[in-house]
Amino acid sequence: MKRVLAFDFGASSGRAILAEYEGGSLTYREVHRFENNPRQADGHFRWDFTGLMANVHLGIEKAGAFDSIGFDTWGVDFGLLDEDGRLLEDPVHYRDGRTEGMVERASKILPEEALYAATGNQIMPINTLFQLLALQNEQPDIWARARQLLFMPDLFAHALCGAQVCETTIASTSQMLDPKTGEWSEPVLKAFGIPQSLLAKRVDSGSVVGEYQGAKVIAVAGHDTQCAVAAMPALQPGAAFLSCGTWSLLGCELEEPVLTKESMALKLSNERGANGKVNYLKNIIGLWLIQESRRQWRREGQEYSFSQLEQLALEAEPMRSFIDPDAPEFTPPGDIPARVRDFCRRTGQPVPETVGQVMRCIYQSLALKYRFALEQLGRATGKTFTALHVMGGGAQAQLLCRMTAGSTGLPVIAGPIEATALGNILIQLMALGQIKDLDEGRALVARTEAVKRYEPEETALWNSALERYKTILKGS
Repeated sequence: MKRVLAFDFGASSGRAILAEYEGGSLTYREVHRFENNPRQADGHFRWDFTGLMANVHLGIEKAGAFDSIGFDTWGVDFGLLDEDGRLLEDPVHYRDGRTEGMVERASKILPEEALYAATGNQIMPINTLFQLLALQNEQPDIWARARQLLFMPDLFAHALCGAQVCETTIASTSQMLDPKTGEWSEPVLKAFGIPQSLLAKRVDSGSVVGEYQGAKVIAVAGHDTQCAVAAMPALQPGAAFLSCGTWSLLGCELEEPVLTKESMALKLSNERGANGKVNYLKNIIGLWLIQESRRQWRREGQEYSFSQLEQLALEAEPMRSFIDPDAPEFTPPGDIPARVRDFCRRTGQPVPETVGQVMRCIYQSLALKYRFALEQLGRATGKTFTALHVMGGGAQAQLLCRMTAGSTGLPVIAGPIEATALGNILIQLMALGQIKDLDEGRALVARTEAVKRYEPEETALWNSALERYKTILKGS
């Protein structure tokens, strides 16, 4: 029997999942859950790295004996070490405002078309490259002292075993990795004055990078999206995937990156998967809109469970108003319901006033944005999709899954809910020689994890709403 410990860091919480694998059978349980509360400090919105490491050690203590450990987080964020290997400051969170205007500044150094062709990433202000550009301009003292950049999963591993490496999937979110070679893009680094020595040695998913108290420290797919995709049940031909958590990542697996001008215009991204393939995808704000709305109502003294919010949305009038989930005003923390109302007012739609109306607007807007993104994905790849695998927290949002099936006209296969942790676990088991490859791991998930199938309903209503929705997107 092998026991592996997976740490998964989400937008508001982290957890430690202990898995046991023996004789082809996999079981797992959560041994520790803790809050992940970024906070304002020293003029920026930051990760509380010291507090999180305290919870990592507590999770390790609760887990007892295990053979290996691995970390996954969201993409783009990083910590900087000095020449003695010490963290210079708590890592800045991508929701911090420091990258405002950095895309425009960067385009004067390297045109956006050239940057996309070199990296294949959707050009978003949150990407690591633009965070570094902000750092160079706003904190030249920190920039001068920085000797090693470690993305967040690799920074947690470093804190345990001293390793200074960069796992490929997390590197591919940075806007600095060549999607064809999987190596750092020299033209991009040169253009922006980033010394290659700042970027740690690149390693593949499943690499053993050190030891901690006798257990192997493994660089899993550090980007949580790629962990989730790694745990996707055995795919039927023509299926797309939707990793649905705080962010929604909708895409498909390809053998080669797509770096065309059309792909750039459609804001599609090429990222590396744990199996070395390209995950060609669209970044869409996801359950963040619901999570942050719930927090806002709590701040106002109203407490709702997610199931209550879903029920209120179900009871509200359908197709009344819509938002673009990716409008910039929805990214920062704060009063999302008020911003939803402002968006609808500005675009000449009925303004959602009740909690149910706000939630209905968010749910159906997400479902329509998924349809919109699938059309873009099909246009760029020439693929016709036959099903949509929904994984992560969104797989248990029944209303969203039903709406997504209706909107896209595709069967939605929902599950596994714990896809990110499962992918982390599977990659560790591969590194330990217990599973041959990702295909074997996916077959294991298909055998052992419950999934729910949603068939398309009311497709004519959704098709009619899509035309209105596209008009709203153009006008916003």
